[in-house]
Amino acid sequence: MADSTSTRAPGAAELPAPYGVGASTRSRSTSDTGAKPAGRIRTHYLQQAKDNSERFVMLTAYDQYTAEIFDEAGIEVLLVGDSASNNVFGNETSLPVTVDELLPLCRAVSRSAKRALVVADLPFGSYEVSPQQAVTTGIRFLKEGLAHAVKIEGGGFYAESVRSMVEAGIPVMAHIGFTPQSEHALGGYRVQGKGDDGQRLIDDAVALTEAGAFCILMEMVPAATAAAVDAAVPVPTIGIGAGSSTTGQVLVWQDMAGLRTGKLPRFVKQYADLRSSLSEIAKAFAQEVRTGQFPGPEHSF
Repeated sequence: MADSTSTRAPGAAELPAPYGVGASTRSRSTSDTGAKPAGRIRTHYLQQAKDNSERFVMLTAYDQYTAEIFDEAGIEVLLVGDSASNNVFGNETSLPVTVDELLPLCRAVSRSAKRALVVADLPFGSYEVSPQQAVTTGIRFLKEGLAHAVKIEGGGFYAESVRSMVEAGIPVMAHIGFTPQSEHALGGYRVQGKGDDGQRLIDDAVALTEAGAFCILMEMVPAATAAAVDAAVPVPTIGIGAGSSTTGQVLVWQDMAGLRTGKLPRFVKQYADLRSSLSEIAKAFAQEVRTGQFPGPEHSF
């Protein structure tokens, strides 16, 4: 399915912006090396991955440097998640974070990523009241946050909100399965879609896709259920604790890089121990300051 805001055929070359380009579209790779920057990832590129049985990657990002690093590493989608509530603002859950807190993070990521598709979470309380509220919040994230798309949690009940946002020109990724914003209603962090309950998730995915969602994200869903959902919808799917049948996979970057401590969800694989590395660096700096080794003559004017 092509980007709902585009009339170009999938695979067609993207035309230059008709009204000029701002500073945020300039690439360091162009100015530094003369190489042509890679084209911006669009929603229809993710659809092509699904159609061609290929896979793509999504990571969370909340600031300039992670956005730059992940973008340059070739990560196709960056999620400015409401998980910033836990991983940036120090809350225990995703529920307290607000639109006004997420917008500056979203701007930083969008300004720094030259290629990745930037998706912003609509936080709890910013879309549930009505489709009109969802549209209003979605517009803020595209207009003020510079996001390229938004993500909304919930099942088929929110199909009308998805439809309204898509009709307003806001690309929407839908999030089903375990939805952290509903943790109290779901009885805590519990796997969703087990056994006969799997049909509910299939129905939700179909309803949200028919409403215009360009992608379905599934969290903490049995692999067999996720595979059934992926087979039931024509759009790409993304998994986090949903097996390997989805088109894409996502993790919170602090989990993936080993910055977080404590018990980790079963679906997390840590690819580094960044917490230990940063701790050792900080200790080395502190030791050199205390012993007078830093700053040395080479660091002084």
